[in-house]
Amino acid sequence: MKLQYVWSKVFKKIRGSAVLKSSIHPTSKIESGSNIVNTTMGKHSFCGYNCDINNTEIGSFCSIANNVVIGGGMHPIDWVSTSPVFYSGRDSVRAKFSEFDRVSMLKTKIGHDVWIGQNVLIKQGVIIGNGSVIGMGSVVTKNVEPYSIIGGVPAKLIKMRFEEVLVERLLNSEWWNKDDNKLKNAAKYIQNPKMFLTLIEE
Repeated sequence: MKLQYVWSKVFKKIRGSAVLKSSIHPTSKIESGSNIVNTTMGKHSFCGYNCDINNTEIGSFCSIANNVVIGGGMHPIDWVSTSPVFYSGRDSVRAKFSEFDRVSMLKTKIGHDVWIGQNVLIKQGVIIGNGSVIGMGSVVTKNVEPYSIIGGVPAKLIKMRFEEVLVERLLNSEWWNKDDNKLKNAAKYIQNPKMFLTLIEE
């Protein structure tokens, strides 16, 4: 059983990831089975297994779990048909009856220090605020406020992570842009936001 487990883990890893026209910071990681297209990712962020991320800006210190879909394409719902046989570009079906252009895909923006749970779907063009948390299995169709915790289908506000004054201090500090050495020094207070900010704000 142990050998089977090891082989399973190895196979999961060797599939590799597909990254196209994207910029991923050297300190960040994309796990196997994920497809990343036209996307940027800041420092110390990661994307789990089997994610599909398209046309998205991802900040620093973000945690994206497995099977997350961000910024997928949309079919034209104001045309007679939503079928890809009527619009331009390569698709799953080969036939082309006409080749009209669809509206350009909107950029999706994921802030800094965002945690996105497993199996989350995020509609293209949505803006996810800094420090927010998206519960597993959520479907996000609207912008998300900084430091909010949301969940559900469609996703709704559950609660705020911190009181308003502390949220404002965290946002103003922009700690995610600080030098790594400064962050290492303040990390001893990571469990105490106020003490952490006191060192960061010096």
